[in-house]
Amino acid sequence: KHINSQHILRTIRPDKDVDGFHPENAGLLSLGEPRFIPCTPKGIMRILDYYDIDLKGKNVVVVGRSNIVGRPISILTSLKQDGANGTTTLCHSATPDIEHYTQSADVVIVALGVPHFLTGSMIKEGAVVVDVGINRIDADTEKGYQLVGDAHWDEIITKVSAATPVPGGVGPMTIAMLVENTIEAAENI
Repeated sequence: KHINSQHILRTIRPDKDVDGFHPENAGLLSLGEPRFIPCTPKGIMRILDYYDIDLKGKNVVVVGRSNIVGRPISILTSLKQDGANGTTTLCHSATPDIEHYTQSADVVIVALGVPHFLTGSMIKEGAVVVDVGINRIDADTEKGYQLVGDAHWDEIITKVSAATPVPGGVGPMTIAMLVENTIEAAENI
């Protein structure tokens, strides 16, 4: 049988939903008044803040529209608040000519789950790339595989002003933000 994830999410009390996925929490986020920010988007914003990458007035392109990463990060990057306030475009599988959008972006956040999707020719010189993807591909290694991102690292690294690696970039921040949200929830009980 198919598991209805939305049904399951609705059974969780919104004030205990440390992942920030409950429909009530998603709605609060879209209003700019989040109770809990989903962990991966929160981690992305924390990374951008740490490295003084201010999105105000910047062209931000999010590739991927999942409810876990794509949609929430597109909202966060466009909110009228410090560190955000970007002009955000959300691209997805039905977006024609995604390159048209990514090539003009100051910041590209790629969260598709497609290995090496974002190539060097798809970004402009000096862009910031936040790679959320973590994909396992066959490789001639001891384990027989390697983990790669949605961005083709060898192609983008010579063009970007900053980029998150895979593994070791956004993933650890997601875990840290889950811990932070959990502590915050416990303090508010």
